[in-house]
Amino acid sequence: MRTSLLMCCCVLALLWLQSARCLPVRGHSHFKATPVSEKFPDLKKRGKVSHAQDVMKDESLSNNTRDAWNRPRCGVPDFPSQKGVHYRGRQRQRRFVLYGGRLNKMDLTYRIVRFPWQMSDEKVRRVFQEALKIWSDVTPLTFTEVHSGKADIRVDFTRYWHGDDLPFDGPGGILAHAFFPRTHRQGDVHFDYDESWTLGNHMGTDLLQVAAHEFGHVLGLQHSREPGAVMSAYYTFSYPLKLSEDDRRGIQFLYGGHPQVLPSPSPPPPPPPPHPPYNPESNEIPTIPDACHTDFDAVSMIRGELFFFKSGYVWRIRDGHLESGYPALASRHWRGIPDNIDAAFEDKSGNIWFFQGENYWVFDAEMQIQAPESMRSLGLPVSGIQAALRWGHDSNYNTYFFKSGSYWKFSPRENRVDSIYPRSMQDWIGIPEDVDAAFRDIYGYAHFIRGRQYWKFDPVAMNSLEGYPRYVGMDFFSCRTA
Repeated sequence: MRTSLLMCCCVLALLWLQSARCLPVRGHSHFKATPVSEKFPDLKKRGKVSHAQDVMKDESLSNNTRDAWNRPRCGVPDFPSQKGVHYRGRQRQRRFVLYGGRLNKMDLTYRIVRFPWQMSDEKVRRVFQEALKIWSDVTPLTFTEVHSGKADIRVDFTRYWHGDDLPFDGPGGILAHAFFPRTHRQGDVHFDYDESWTLGNHMGTDLLQVAAHEFGHVLGLQHSREPGAVMSAYYTFSYPLKLSEDDRRGIQFLYGGHPQVLPSPSPPPPPPPPHPPYNPESNEIPTIPDACHTDFDAVSMIRGELFFFKSGYVWRIRDGHLESGYPALASRHWRGIPDNIDAAFEDKSGNIWFFQGENYWVFDAEMQIQAPESMRSLGLPVSGIQAALRWGHDSNYNTYFFKSGSYWKFSPRENRVDSIYPRSMQDWIGIPEDVDAAFRDIYGYAHFIRGRQYWKFDPVAMNSLEGYPRYVGMDFFSCRTA
């Protein structure tokens, strides 16, 4: 009798979760979810909700809160506020929230059942390794991938109805869901196969950010109230990915600290300014270039942020503002690239290409995967290209190399130019023949830089916009004068 009653309660809970799991409503974007405690108080009190899932979605609320809430978020109901707990003798408000259980072992295995089509299997494996590593770096947990048999954590990319009564809905809407410890599907993590999964850019949904969040739920963490935390209910795009102090406290509350990780009483002081590159031939230490009064070697949109390169240094612009700590040595991010690069671009799969002279280098994030290679292997009849640009709608040959009034179309997938014969820069109406750098912004406009000025190219009218050229320093670095 008790078993039948329990099964009936679970079925009711499933039906309620299916109807209130934050699905976007067709026709308008208003969202409101009834908390579990209001809908089924007895189930919540007794802890019998067996399908605790994590659903990422787009939503927007009233006009008063639209700016703050019109972002993808996790659809699991946020638990009520917790009472204060003690940390080292002081009373503090705990922001992290626990689901109520933890896995009963420290050495965990995981298995990837199916892969997304947008990335190679090897790249997906590296993404999941990195997403799990942020949790193992601060706990005694270990994660080992297995390729067959049973695993503690099972990762799958699937579509629509897939056997757990929590169907996906195609592109957009629900991105992923996960199951907490001590539920009948503990360890399962499902990603929507139909989403546009990417790595490190704004062209789709970043797999690393979502995976790290979902793994936190699998380990037993609910949503954090700390803005910007990995376990925050709101999806954020942030590189490099790292746990907040609140994330760390939450996971260590469940599993303890890493044996080799000592707690730091206070954050370390900011790093000193980078030392300028040393020139052994002249025995001189060059000064850091002034962004307001210099040209640039290369410019590229990388991971959704704009990077300017000059003489071994890099400036990093996010959301229109120069990040603190920059300019910095480019080798801080990409160890092994030369001090003076000719061009750079990020391909569709998220790999970053750097060019200098007759050679090129390829990085996956900050890990070198190919270098140095001869540009002749790409089919280019020239070396020392002046600019590289990923732009246009061609799914294959979507990258352009520029030099001395000519350009070539290149396919990173095929690793070849489409022809050894160059095309004329006259195809780019209003753009000077010789350019120093080029990049595409998040709106699809191409920008061409020569000296300290730049031109903006309209992808629809296929010509330079009126009012250009403008000065790079004034528009990108808030310089008062050119």
